[in-house]
Amino acid sequence: MKQMTDYQNKKVLVLGLAKSGVSAAKLLHDLGALVTVNDGKPFSENPEAQDLLALGIKVICGSHPIELLDEDFSLMVKNPGIPYNQPLVQKALEKQIPVITEVELAYQVAECPIIGITGTNGKTTTTTMIANILNQGMATGTARLSGNIGYPASGVAEIAEAKDVLVMELSSFQLLGIKTLHPEIAVITNLFSAHLDYHGSREEYVKAKWHIQENMTNEDTLILNWMQAELQELAKTTKAQVLPFSSAEKVDGAYLEDQVLYFKGEAILAASELGVPGIHNIENALAAICVAKTRGIATEAIAQALTSFTGVAHRTQFVIKFNERRFFNDSKATNILATEMALGGFDHSKLILLAGGLDRGNGFDDLVPSLKDVKAIVLFGETKDKLADAAKKAGIPTILFTENTETAVPIAYDLSEPGDTILLSPANASWDQYKNFEIRGEKYMAAVRNLMATKA
Repeated sequence: MKQMTDYQNKKVLVLGLAKSGVSAAKLLHDLGALVTVNDGKPFSENPEAQDLLALGIKVICGSHPIELLDEDFSLMVKNPGIPYNQPLVQKALEKQIPVITEVELAYQVAECPIIGITGTNGKTTTTTMIANILNQGMATGTARLSGNIGYPASGVAEIAEAKDVLVMELSSFQLLGIKTLHPEIAVITNLFSAHLDYHGSREEYVKAKWHIQENMTNEDTLILNWMQAELQELAKTTKAQVLPFSSAEKVDGAYLEDQVLYFKGEAILAASELGVPGIHNIENALAAICVAKTRGIATEAIAQALTSFTGVAHRTQFVIKFNERRFFNDSKATNILATEMALGGFDHSKLILLAGGLDRGNGFDDLVPSLKDVKAIVLFGETKDKLADAAKKAGIPTILFTENTETAVPIAYDLSEPGDTILLSPANASWDQYKNFEIRGEKYMAAVRNLMATKA
């Protein structure tokens, strides 16, 4: 970590805890700042705030009193999920107090290079692929996962050494709060409409994502999905060197040709050797290859890392092969697009899909083309009837209902034959039955283990 005195005896307000807020508060405290933490959860129910208080950090919990800003704060570090129309944030901006997110703080103290990854889909998988490849091929140092992937960037930056690399997943929420963050390599996996309730419009959402390159120079590399005309147009506005990837055409970067992944004419590996299925994962791998080649990683190391990569938890994650059936956990598929991408990686004639969840008011007609030829579908949750309508339109011959993810597993197994795949890819958020998609995925995998015990 860089030694810096910028925050010595400066008053800093950390708004919102969770992992990133706790990490930011601790780092600022270590840097000599006079830190105040404000969180909406009552102190008695807030172990994170209790721990910070024990360190000597001032904590105010249970509400967000506007009079907090009567103090002379030099900076606000905002939890990324808190919108900019929140009264305390608005007041801070009115008082011209800088408002940043925790990733900006991480950049300020990091003494090693940063590789930043953003996009609508595939961020976590691509980020993990990149770290795995770099750790396979780097002679010294460690590629450290950080950011939106679950490892607060400021905490990772604090322990990283100059020989390391921060491989940092960056959300649109985080990118709105950067001032100087400067990755030497950045990736945008793709851009689709998302989080419009937060950003207000697709234009603002895209603008937030494009912030990833705003401090890059002509010595840096920006890796873009060349299948999106929008990104091709945006590429004309960056100072960075643009390196494209595409699964649809040959480009001057990474591309797919005759089911082989190439980089500038050099074959890296066959698509069939990639450890995770689906065209979306081929595209994630192409982006990761661009990063690896930019960093000078040998082809052999790249191929080895991608061949052994079996996915990220809850993202088209291979669970196990049992009695000649393969089980995959794609609980992170909380929308139609994510399930469409997952379905693209499997032989539908041998696929049994488990789906359903929170009803957000939308229909599923957009999913119908991707459901064609699926062998069977097992549905649960608030949207089971809507999904059944889509399944009927797609001509799926077997449509069954059940209570939840766990009860769907034995039903799907009984429908299956040797050679089949059973895929959880819900196309819905989990909140009607589960606290989050991780718990839903864990329940699915537990049900698979229970099935194995009863069928052994």
